[in-house]
Amino acid sequence: MTSQLKVGTAFMYEGTPLIVQKMLGQRSGRAGMVTNLRVQNLVTKSTMDLGIDAGEKFDEVDLEAHTTKLSYIDGDTFVFMDQESYEQFELPKENLGDYAGYITPEDDLEIKLTFYEGKPVGIDMPVNVTRTVTYCEPGVKGDTSGKSLKPATLDTGIEVRVPLFINTDERIVIDTRDGSFVERAKN
Repeated sequence: MTSQLKVGTAFMYEGTPLIVQKMLGQRSGRAGMVTNLRVQNLVTKSTMDLGIDAGEKFDEVDLEAHTTKLSYIDGDTFVFMDQESYEQFELPKENLGDYAGYITPEDDLEIKLTFYEGKPVGIDMPVNVTRTVTYCEPGVKGDTSGKSLKPATLDTGIEVRVPLFINTDERIVIDTRDGSFVERAKN
């Protein structure tokens, strides 16, 4: 169903296998809730933006999954290594969508690489990842409500919104589904 779609989900839409690359948000109108997505056609590799009505149902696409770790990044190509066969797979940054900003080769994260007809098409990330804040405005002492947010740049280069009490060089936990702040890292 539409509510189950997330980055990395593959589904059949009008007879075409698609994979979600980016969640573009939702809007409601007279006809009901519409979920906007950036999707990639798994056959032609073309991308497009798609608006899908809430409650629509889709057939699943048969995907294989391999447990991998990110080996290195070569320009805009992410290279993953299968943890059993030690085979390497390359995936362009655009195939990772929003997930590209949450992983680095230094992380020791196990990542499920998804395959369609023997070719890697996307990844399935853990829900929460820990990243380091490399820049944000100084924290405001005493503001622990977490209601007001400010921009912060992470060690991967992406920008997320964090509560006012977060400072540069702090490790924080981020929800990879929507890029939201979860908590300060415990370690």
